[in-house]
Parts: sequence; structure tokens; C-alpha cells
Amino acid sequence: MNLRRGVIAKVGVFLEMIKFSHTVFALPFALASAILAADGLPTFEKILWIVLAMVGARTAAMGLNRLIDADIDACNPRTANRAIPAGLIGKKTVFLFVILSLGLLLLSAARLNPLCLKLSPAAIFLLVSYSYCKRFTAFSHMVLGMCLSSAPLGAWLAVRGDIEATPVILAAATLFWTAGFDILYALQDLEFDRSAGLHSVPVLLGTKGALMAASFFHAIMLFLLALLFFTADLGAFFIIGLAVISGMILYEHLLLKDGDLSKLDKAFFDMNGYISVAILISVAADVFVGKL
Repeated sequence: MNLRRGVIAKVGVFLEMIKFSHTVFALPFALASAILAADGLPTFEKILWIVLAMVGARTAAMGLNRLIDADIDACNPRTANRAIPAGLIGKKTVFLFVILSLGLLLLSAARLNPLCLKLSPAAIFLLVSYSYCKRFTAFSHMVLGMCLSSAPLGAWLAVRGDIEATPVILAAATLFWTAGFDILYALQDLEFDRSAGLHSVPVLLGTKGALMAASFFHAIMLFLLALLFFTADLGAFFIIGLAVISGMILYEHLLLKDGDLSKLDKAFFDMNGYISVAILISVAADVFVGKL
């Protein structure tokens, strides 16, 4: 009984450490892509393995990030209380969870189709490389965007087994959306990153420049979503959703106007969760309701 409680406790600490609930950021993009690929609802089996692949990929990515950055996190006052630096969970335990998560990703890819399995090493390479990028380049935000952009690409491949303009555009929108909000998130570590010799857009451009860069990236994201309207032959529901998403993007940036980070959690966690869900709802409404 004590062993069981200990395992459950470790799992709970691990899930909190990787912010498991934030899987909502990329999952709606994957599901929206799957719906577009199927021009309707994919089979239950496809949806199940797509979701499990997403869970495995993100869990492995965040676990690796916490492992690779453990020493840096211990030196940063903002992150010193994370599970590994605080001694709440050991590196070996985290590594075990990462291996299990990668196993889930590979199993899910194999169950989807052979092409997904063949391409999974490329996705794993991106997941591993992201955590090292800030040690030598300010474009780590773009690498993170590439990691999340694999979600809609992978989901489309899982359903159709080919690549067209629609998933590429949705993946590009995911990339620029992710890079934009990651730049905003990096603002809170600006001074520490400078002192530690780490790289980011805020370190490179300063607060004002970083805010402008994030705004530019998010403008590109909105342009790509508008382009998706034509390539995917979407309709009124998607236009309404795009208007709502544009408003949420604007509100997110207004919350951080002039570099005020007091509302960063609301801008980063809340608004981006709403944005991703809004994309799924608007696509699903157009595909399902629009056909009635």
C-alpha cells in the first residue's frame, strides 16, 4: 500500500512539474487538423492514438526539458522551487517517465500508420534539441514552435497519409503562435538569462523589441489562419472564430503593454488555452454544422 501511494505521489509530482494540463495548448490544433483531413469526424481509433501520441510527445518533451535544465533552474530564483531542484523527485525517476512517454509516442505512431512511425525520430530530435537551444541561439522560440507545429502535421498524416497545403499552413500558424507566446513568457527571465549567458529574443532585443517581435509573429499567425480559410474551403463559423481569436491575441498583448508582467500568467496560460480551443471549435463548427 505504501509503495502504491509512493508511486502515485511521484506521478502526481511529475505531472505537476511538466504542467500536464497545458497539453491543451497544442492538442486542439492536432484535432482540428484531423477533422479537416477526414472532412468530418475521424474514427475513434484514430482520435485515440492521435491524443495518446500528443500526450506522449509533450510529456517526454517537458520531462526532458526539466532534466536538461535542472542546474539552470536551480540557479534561477523563479524556477528554484521546481520539483527536481527542490528535491521532490529524482532525475532517475524523471528519466524513467520520459522513456515511458517516448514509448507511448512510438507505440501510438506505429498504430496510426507506418509513415507516422518513420517520421517519429524527427519529432523526437526536435523535442530533445529544444532544451539545448537557448544555450547558443536566440531562436529557441522558433524551435519550440517547430515542436508544436508537428502536432497538426502528424494528425493530418495519421488520417490521410499525405501532405497538402492545409496542414502545412496550420502547422506554420502553430509555429508562429507558439514562438510569439514563448517570447512573451521569456520576458520574466530576461535579467537572469543575461547574467547566465543564455539566449532569447528578450535578451537579444530587450523588452520593447521582444514585445514587437511577439506581436509580429502573432500577426503572421493570424494571416496564416486567414489563408487557411481559403485552402481548407472553410466558411462563416471559421470567420467568426478568427475574429474572436484576433480579439484574444490583441487582449493578450494589451495585458503585457509596456512590459508589465504582473498579468503574465493570465496572458500566457489562460489566453493561449482559449485561443487553441477557439481554433478547434471554429474548425469543427464549420465542418460539422456548416454542412447541415
